[in-house]
Amino acid sequence: MNMVKKLSASTPQLTGFPIDPVIVGISVFLMLYGLVMIGSASLEVGVKTYGNPFFLLTRHSIYLMVSGLAALIAISVPIQRWQKYDATLLGVSFLLLIVVLVPGIGKEVNGATRWVALGPFSLQGSEFVKLFVIIYMAGYMVRRKEEIETSPLGFTKPLVVLTLIVFLLLEQPDFGAAIVIISAVLGMIFLAGVPYRFFLPLVALGGASVALIATLQPYRLARLTAFTDPWEHQFGSGYQLTQALIAFGRGEWVGLGLGNSIQKLFFLPEAHTDFLFSIVAEELGIIGAGLVILLFTGLVLRGLAIGNAARRQELQFHAFLAYGLSLIIGVQASVNLGVNLGILPTKGLTLPLMSYGGNSLIVTCMMVAVILRIDYETRQLQAIKVTRGKRND
Repeated sequence: MNMVKKLSASTPQLTGFPIDPVIVGISVFLMLYGLVMIGSASLEVGVKTYGNPFFLLTRHSIYLMVSGLAALIAISVPIQRWQKYDATLLGVSFLLLIVVLVPGIGKEVNGATRWVALGPFSLQGSEFVKLFVIIYMAGYMVRRKEEIETSPLGFTKPLVVLTLIVFLLLEQPDFGAAIVIISAVLGMIFLAGVPYRFFLPLVALGGASVALIATLQPYRLARLTAFTDPWEHQFGSGYQLTQALIAFGRGEWVGLGLGNSIQKLFFLPEAHTDFLFSIVAEELGIIGAGLVILLFTGLVLRGLAIGNAARRQELQFHAFLAYGLSLIIGVQASVNLGVNLGILPTKGLTLPLMSYGGNSLIVTCMMVAVILRIDYETRQLQAIKVTRGKRND
């Protein structure tokens, strides 16, 4: 961080594209892909609920513009500023999670209290918590790097914070967000260099805790039971999963054609949000669904590569932040795709950058923008070193 401050005054102009074209290209394509599929999946819902077939499509278009503005703001913020206020952002995370639980403030939808009404829009604090927790964890791993690598106490301390975050998420309840954050933090701890003799018991403990939490609530246990044999409960707890699998079966290799889905006609609930991927598979087939998987794989791998590049330049906070944000996007996408494919039990998680939902889209765009900023500052520092090396020669 100090190196970035000292060299910023003599920053040379970067040659080539100023921001990573792979990240930008994949992200924009996924958002446009999602916009088209939301337009297809939400027409009937728009007519029945709002009397306007294009209501949800129009609203998502507004979310896209707001997300673009949020991304521009995020990419303009130096990474060292995120690091400076990491503890403050953690405090904001706790505030966001507590506020929604206050009677009269939190807004309940489908049995979950995750939103705060702000006029025509609703704020979902748990989405922003994903970003803020990763920023805090990245800062902690830089401050306590040596302790993390040599002592169990080093990575136990942030787990206390993580436990409190997860507890508040489960009170909403938002089990999906808890799983995503836990997985991303464990991934960051592993990439920080924790020895296997410490990390493997930690993973086992985390897995056992998740399994215990999943079986404590009756509705989660019902989802697990339905997951093992959804056709036995096809008109009950396994309904969404069986309808999603029907969509995949109908789509075959090339799909029924854009707009020709049958499952979106109120057979598959949440067709434009959590189960948008099933509509992609039905209308565009395995080829269209496979493209989505390839794009997310490329996005996550590129984000991790940017983290590796930052680490080679000794920008530790930049590296851990890129790792954490890439893992958040990757884990959430994997869980959503797994649920749609019947590989994982049903979870209320959107498909990043594609599904309908303003909060998720805004935060994911901010995450992508921060990764782009990390890449920019890393290449900037590398260019400075090269320039100084030439001057010394």
